[in-house]
Amino acid sequence: MAIEYTHLTPEIGAAVHGAPEDLIRPEIADELRELLRQRGVLVFKELNLTTNQQVSLAAMLGTVRQEGGGNIFKITLDSSINPGADYLKGSFLWHMDGTHDDIPVFASLLTGRKLSSIGGQTEFANSYAAYEALSPAMKARIAGLKVVHSFTTSMIRAEVEPTEAHVAYWKTIPDKVHNLVWSHESGRKSLVIGCHASHVLGMDRAESDALLAELMEWVTQPRFAYRHEWTVGDLLIWDNTGVLHRAEPYALDSGRVMDRTTLMGEEAFA
Repeated sequence: MAIEYTHLTPEIGAAVHGAPEDLIRPEIADELRELLRQRGVLVFKELNLTTNQQVSLAAMLGTVRQEGGGNIFKITLDSSINPGADYLKGSFLWHMDGTHDDIPVFASLLTGRKLSSIGGQTEFANSYAAYEALSPAMKARIAGLKVVHSFTTSMIRAEVEPTEAHVAYWKTIPDKVHNLVWSHESGRKSLVIGCHASHVLGMDRAESDALLAELMEWVTQPRFAYRHEWTVGDLLIWDNTGVLHRAEPYALDSGRVMDRTTLMGEEAFA
């Protein structure tokens, strides 16, 4: 039985229909992966997976990263659950996961367990579609450019308090240089940008800032974006290699908790 889905917008997102027993089946893994690649974000409304079911679904789609208890990492600003969670304020800004690595994570699965009364919606922007829609002149302008990605820069932009302990930790994560245009093994291209993109290597800083700001505005415009209003039990899966994401700000004491399972990267930045 093929999976059933509907497009959420013309450029990004698919709502996948079915009960857990319809979806956690190895025979549809390839179909789900391909849909994820093509649509960027998969939404399963009120699927209400158990943690074990979420990890099982993730294992169908790729190699699960070992993190958290039972491969479930708690995304929350509640320091009693996630000590040192201040860095998650960076999730309020548009970003990709893993730009401080050579091989970024492929995808993430996120289930809403407890929601904030204000804020906490999650937004996604299709960097594949945004690149494809660029003018020939802009494609020519940015071809071959390299960008410095800095964890410290993302924390400063997120207004995380630069305490001595924070700064010491930030310095343990070295800057990385990636091509602005990622030419994927599939032949598709996407833009590697976000709050962590510090500057274009070798370019005047003012020109660099203006270019990166222009591209961020382009990628995150409504045409390429999807905004998710959470209901408890929703599951989202997104392709981190071609989709930017952010959470709308919510209070530190809101109680918001998301269960995340991460799939290891399969392709180096290139």
